[in-house]
Amino acid sequence: MSTERVQKQIFGTNGVRGVIGKDMTPDLVMRIGKALGTMRKGRIAVGRDTRTSGEALAAAVSAGLMATGCEVVDCGVLPTPALQYLIMEHFDGGAMITASHNPPEYNGVKVIEPDGTEMGDEETLKLEEILFSGAFDEVSWEEVGSKKDAPDLKEEYIDAIVSHFPPGIGAGMTVVVDPGSGPAADTTPAILSRLGCTVHTINAQKDGRFPGRLPEPSPEGLAPLAELVVETGAAFGVAHDGDADRAVFVDNQGRYVEENREFALVGSYVCRKTKGRVVTPVSTSLIAEKIAAMHGCTVEYTPVGSIYVARRMRELLGEGKEVAFGGEGNGGLIYPDHQFCRDGGMTAAMMAGLLQTEGKSLSALLDALPTYHIIKEKVKTQEADTVIAALKERYAGEKIDCRDGIRINRPGSWALVRPSGTEPMMRVVVEAEIRENGEGFFREIMTVIRAAAPDLTHTRII
Repeated sequence: MSTERVQKQIFGTNGVRGVIGKDMTPDLVMRIGKALGTMRKGRIAVGRDTRTSGEALAAAVSAGLMATGCEVVDCGVLPTPALQYLIMEHFDGGAMITASHNPPEYNGVKVIEPDGTEMGDEETLKLEEILFSGAFDEVSWEEVGSKKDAPDLKEEYIDAIVSHFPPGIGAGMTVVVDPGSGPAADTTPAILSRLGCTVHTINAQKDGRFPGRLPEPSPEGLAPLAELVVETGAAFGVAHDGDADRAVFVDNQGRYVEENREFALVGSYVCRKTKGRVVTPVSTSLIAEKIAAMHGCTVEYTPVGSIYVARRMRELLGEGKEVAFGGEGNGGLIYPDHQFCRDGGMTAAMMAGLLQTEGKSLSALLDALPTYHIIKEKVKTQEADTVIAALKERYAGEKIDCRDGIRINRPGSWALVRPSGTEPMMRVVVEAEIRENGEGFFREIMTVIRAAAPDLTHTRII
């Protein structure tokens, strides 16, 4: 697999996003629709999250698609993984109108391929070339495409998730769901109810102004969810980001579950039953390797971004290799038996199945996991290339991984220095089994960075 990161003009790792009326306009989205329709003829599915601008942008991308002769099926408001599942099953491509975890004033477009994965770098470059050159394949008046609405198709996605679990596996279990006023309000409570759970909800009204909390789940924003979990005696609380491709949890004691530990817990459950590779980005905690090894599995790393994880999983399977599990340490988990994208609804269901099978509380299972200590820093500098070159030279004799910035691997610890693709900034992450080792490693890394980039400023995250 190539590990070179290509430079796109407006698309990032997960589509194109911007502030409505400033960076993101109906005109731009219509032209994205025409570019997509030029590349992917046929039946194209369109969906959106609950943002106030979603209906306007869905109409714009649909107009562009129809102008190139495509048949558009508008699936309405639904989670991104629901649209991806439907595209994989029925369509020739798709476009999801969403800005995921960004604040309410943002919106964007994720372009989906026929296999349900987001469009990869090389194809996105082709789409951008068509977009900026204006080389659209617009059809004559008698060949213009049509549009029909299919808002009930998301029921097929719900059915698909429920089918992976024994009937009634959630019986006797109380859970609390916080969709964050996003599209999972129509899906995750229904999935868990169908599994037999008693479901309470908070922020379950679909509202693109996100009155209860911001689309990005955070410990502070999920404090009301934690309170409701404790009040109801729930087994867990689950919350989603703005388009529900991620799921984060609160345990039965009301504690926020750090997402790498979520990855490890679910990964352990999956790897116990299914052997093979666990695919995850270079930014994921060492706990993933620890848990995989306990169950006879191995970890394979990719550049940061779920699209790289999903496509590598598909590549490995195409090579005849076993793949057990994948995803990121941010609550975005991928189940190859289901589909090749992050799926928050499936993760919520998996947690219910996991707890019923284990017969232990979520807090007890989490407390039994190994502990790692992590430091995160944002470094602002115009000298990212110089920094990476200096780090490569300094650590040339150690085990390094340069597929996305540079990751330096040592027994029991690692450090990742990764430039941003959109701003003059680098992320520095250091993790270690022993806190003192991690702090020393971090100071060592920062000494090299300061020498290479005297213009830097930095902000400690953790």
